[in-house]
Amino acid sequence: MIRIATEKDIPQMLAIYAPYVEQTTYSFEYTVPTLQEFTGRFLKYTAQCPWLVWEEDGRVLGYAYGSLPFERSAYAWCAEVSIYLSPQAQGRGVGRRLYAAVEEILWRQGYRIIYALITTENEGSLRFHEKVGYTYCARFPDCGIKFGRSLGVIWMEKKAKSVEIPSSPPVSWREIVETDRN
Repeated sequence: MIRIATEKDIPQMLAIYAPYVEQTTYSFEYTVPTLQEFTGRFLKYTAQCPWLVWEEDGRVLGYAYGSLPFERSAYAWCAEVSIYLSPQAQGRGVGRRLYAAVEEILWRQGYRIIYALITTENEGSLRFHEKVGYTYCARFPDCGIKFGRSLGVIWMEKKAKSVEIPSSPPVSWREIVETDRN
């Protein structure tokens, strides 16, 4: 089941994220964030963008969220999406469904471009993003070092179907959810 993440989910989400930091190059962090740091991220990102979880039998098995990749005003219509799944959720279509749900909210908020930043070694994620409609837009070779290896990042993007120039910035995801409830 997909639902909106809450602060109560943070310990489970952090437990899902930790192996990505400790064992892979998919995250460029070296140290797993503390519960306090992760909570701060959650609160910062959810001020504007959605954060969803996949839950089964009361356990969070994955999460996806939107964030803002740039600070300057002219970038207000750009969002970034990230996803992390537990091993139990991988290969079952959970990622595709979480991504679709986050993207739907972001489009309805008024974002025009959604970016995904993927480490060049993460071939599974690159294939996944291609399958769900993302295209390559930039490659940054050798921009990071982790586990004694030089790593690159690929930026992929997905553009909104509308080509109309918006007259107002994106609304908060909470407005979208509240509209759906009424």
